[in-house]
Amino acid sequence: MARELVPGDVLLLYGDLGSGKTTFVQGLARGLGVPEEVYVVSPSFALIHEYPGRIPLFHVDLYRLSPEEVDDLGLAEIIPRGVTVIEWSEHLPEEIPARYRIYFRYLSETEREIRIERRA
Repeated sequence: MARELVPGDVLLLYGDLGSGKTTFVQGLARGLGVPEEVYVVSPSFALIHEYPGRIPLFHVDLYRLSPEEVDDLGLAEIIPRGVTVIEWSEHLPEEIPARYRIYFRYLSETEREIRIERRA
């Protein structure tokens, strides 16, 4: 998936806590060339992390925000600069055009179900 992403692509992630969203972003980061020594973590408190790679990766976590607070993040300014992955996308105040919508479902301690919707 990472090979086909280009600057401006947005991936919206949906799913409960522990369903695998951050683990997915860690794998995506490696696919985008983020160096192994760069530790990819959920930006729950920082809200946005930027990681260097062949394309910059912006990892956004909206878990703690209301839709009204999301407007202050400046997402429109970062999206064109790299690949943007947004966890807890249901907190977005309005629809953002996204290349992928990815739904994570916790099945058990060792199993997850992932459904990917690709937009043209």
